[in-house]
Amino acid sequence: MFIAIPSGIERPIMYDRSNDLVVYIGRFSPFHLGHAHVIKKALETTKNLLILVGSAFKPRTIKDPWTYVEREHMISEYINSDEKGNVVFNGKNIIILPLRDEPYNDQKWLENVQSAVEHTKNLLQIADEDKIAITGSKKDDSSYYLKYFKSWKQQFVEPVVGLDWNDKTISATDIRRIVFDNDKWLFSRHATDKVPYSVFETIERFKDTASFAELKAEYDFITDYKRSWESAPYAPTFLTVDAVVIQAGHVLMIKRRAAPGKGLWALPGGFVNQKEVLQDAIVRELREETRLKVPEPVLRGSIKSKEIFDDPNRSLRGRTVTTAFLFHLSEDFDLPEVKGYSDAQEAKWIPLAHINKMSENNFEDHLTIINTLVARLTDRR
Repeated sequence: MFIAIPSGIERPIMYDRSNDLVVYIGRFSPFHLGHAHVIKKALETTKNLLILVGSAFKPRTIKDPWTYVEREHMISEYINSDEKGNVVFNGKNIIILPLRDEPYNDQKWLENVQSAVEHTKNLLQIADEDKIAITGSKKDDSSYYLKYFKSWKQQFVEPVVGLDWNDKTISATDIRRIVFDNDKWLFSRHATDKVPYSVFETIERFKDTASFAELKAEYDFITDYKRSWESAPYAPTFLTVDAVVIQAGHVLMIKRRAAPGKGLWALPGGFVNQKEVLQDAIVRELREETRLKVPEPVLRGSIKSKEIFDDPNRSLRGRTVTTAFLFHLSEDFDLPEVKGYSDAQEAKWIPLAHINKMSENNFEDHLTIINTLVARLTDRR
């Protein structure tokens, strides 16, 4: 979305024109006054700002409760007017674009950022690469990505300290926790000095929706799940397996029956039992969840490769390392009959051409796992 901010206020904000373009990347989940502070500081040095909203085109989770469109709206409402309806920024070009996550592929993510910047440069007719800056607030490990942009000027802003909550730095994580704890008094008391009032109202409306009710149930599940491990001497690491079953240009998927990710499409799989080897675990889970009508010896013989996926943030349940097995069934036969069972409310063969169109309904990093292993299958041919 391109937002051309109209002129018309009496005293325009001054800027020194030291940058032709400033880039600001974040999840903005939700957009808060710390983000607003970074925007204000950026616009003191440029009239052109590109805001890239990360984790776009994903299903709602307790980490990202709002869609890209909803977060874009939060930002644009703040940019276009204050609570009195006055234009905040005068004569500025502000562009807001979505940015997909690329788990396990930082180079692809960087390419996406570069493409968005090139698009913006062409739109605004900016030619000078030396006058591009990246901004942000180096408040914690979540800002690690800022180190990648060595060719751009680094223009970082000190984190904003809130007026309450023991003078802590404003954090979207804290705001989400207050929202999902669902304490109306605490949220009303503390949120308005952390988020613009328009965002406060947006969140209040969101809390009356079915989407919030589903996420609240997931939040409670995850909270209880983590609480059950609090007494462990070390933080646990969970070991799981997932099956990527390919036949005739289709992949076998299940719809999850329960939290986390209730109703999302996922790969068949699950936790490894204490006395199982990985291959036994994946064959058991695959047959339990899909009732796949393929003899077990044939199933084991169709395993072509396996790969570990271990992003520390891949699961909201905690540190979860999965081994994904690639099964390639013969195209000489019809697609076997499948049926959702156990943890799956449905099992279905889905054309590979449709998979990437389902990004907003896919569980965790399963879309990335599918694309990675399907590429491995192509490489072997």
